[in-house]
Amino acid sequence: MDPIEHYGYWSVLPPLLAVVLAMLTRRIVLSLFAGVFTACLVLSAGNPLRAVMRCVGEDLLQSLIKVEHLQVFAFTLLMGGMVGVIHSSGGMRALVLLLEPFASNRRRGQLFTWITGLVIFFDDYANTLLLGTTFQPVTDRLKISREKLAYIVDSTAAPVAGLAIISTWVAGEVNFIGTGLEQIGFRDSGGLAFFIFVETIVYRFYPLLALIFVGIVAQSGKDFGPMWWAEKRALEQNNGPMQESKNALPTLAAVSSSRVMDNAKPERGFLAIAPIGMLVGVLVVALLSTGLLETGKQSSWWEVVGAGDAYGALVWASLAGCLTAMLLSWSAKKGTWREIFVWAWRGFKMMSSALIVLWLAWTLADLTSPSASGEGLGTSVYLASLLGDTISPAWLPTLVFLLASAVAYCTGTSWGTMSILVPLVIPLAWKMLGGTSEATLHTPIFSATVGGVLAGSIFGDHCSPLSDTTILSSRASGCDHMAHVWTQAPYALLTAVVSVVAGTIPIGFGVPIWITLPGAILLLCLAHRLLARNVVSE
Repeated sequence: MDPIEHYGYWSVLPPLLAVVLAMLTRRIVLSLFAGVFTACLVLSAGNPLRAVMRCVGEDLLQSLIKVEHLQVFAFTLLMGGMVGVIHSSGGMRALVLLLEPFASNRRRGQLFTWITGLVIFFDDYANTLLLGTTFQPVTDRLKISREKLAYIVDSTAAPVAGLAIISTWVAGEVNFIGTGLEQIGFRDSGGLAFFIFVETIVYRFYPLLALIFVGIVAQSGKDFGPMWWAEKRALEQNNGPMQESKNALPTLAAVSSSRVMDNAKPERGFLAIAPIGMLVGVLVVALLSTGLLETGKQSSWWEVVGAGDAYGALVWASLAGCLTAMLLSWSAKKGTWREIFVWAWRGFKMMSSALIVLWLAWTLADLTSPSASGEGLGTSVYLASLLGDTISPAWLPTLVFLLASAVAYCTGTSWGTMSILVPLVIPLAWKMLGGTSEATLHTPIFSATVGGVLAGSIFGDHCSPLSDTTILSSRASGCDHMAHVWTQAPYALLTAVVSVVAGTIPIGFGVPIWITLPGAILLLCLAHRLLARNVVSE
């Protein structure tokens, strides 16, 4: 019997079903499970009983017990626990209060909120909840609209967490990349996946430009579109308290409890700084030490990091950070051990839905992988055979960015979009680029293609009224939700257009990144200068 490279159009059915269901139902877990079961049904020759047995007894179980998957679970849970303890101890709010005196006028208030959002890089939920609830009094005092606060909060949450090499996102993003690499023959891909993740950062134009654009808007004091009207209304009538009474977010007990408010003294910022510093330090040491064992002392720094045990390093780093946060909270008498474990448990629960998405996404990726023995559907092989002769590789970064944007907008989840598309796009790009060696993985088009999925997922999620971070941003900022969506949309769309026109398209046609990225920033500045106008002269 001849080897089976792919199952024709049946190869596309499971991931396509998952995407369509996610768009229609907005339930990513249900959609992914439907995709997994459909893949099992195809591989079981349409036998539903065999498909159920295979799905539950083989594929889901095998995906769950993989060592690298368990490491990702551990890291994500421990990061959530650390975030929960830092919140409840008042450490992060105290860190914010240390810098609050610098927000003395409207421009400085917006810049300070933006900079604080960049500092809270390790989790998008933590960023959103903390900035929104903390800065409401500051922005109200300065007569900055709640819509502007929600925009700043939303635009520094997912973008900064998605780009940071230390965050609750990184393990998932690296693992999605590693899953795609395994499908093209790079089995032990933990270090290589992390290396590629780092390489894609400069090619993720939308989150990079979104972060920069917030700074441009804040520094200029100028706005356009619905945001201009929102800012003008805020200056003419300070309606912050009325909005707060209608839309204030009942956030985590860690953020809103009176105990946190009592603990939030500026001198206690070490309760946040120390755990984060410990996490960063342990991660660097673990990556370098494991990388040196693999490569030797003569290798370059990037080679050492790329060869390091990324998943293991993330686990040890998050464990060190979580334990440090708990010990400091106890030694500073912020709570009893019972209370501290409750805080950590709340952080664990905050990450539980992400773990289920990860598990199902891994299983679907395994089932759609290329396999000469017929164990996988070979989805990417089939797609490459359809697209290889009709689409130039130069358009890959742009096309995957637009595809990821559409899926994320309709589903309201960047995480779910990445989980579905990254494992499919990597083998597709490898095939279309004629990959024969590892060097193909480090080409600009390949990096921009993978980065296009990650960037498009954030853009679609950023604009979607269904997105969890969009909803949390508006509620944490005390802003009407649709008002936030409406005022933010022109800014996000402008950034996306610049990302394509001056980013993914030039990269696809060979323009180097050191020209493309500065050019995109300059174009963004020029567009803002032409469109925006002063709200008030300070």
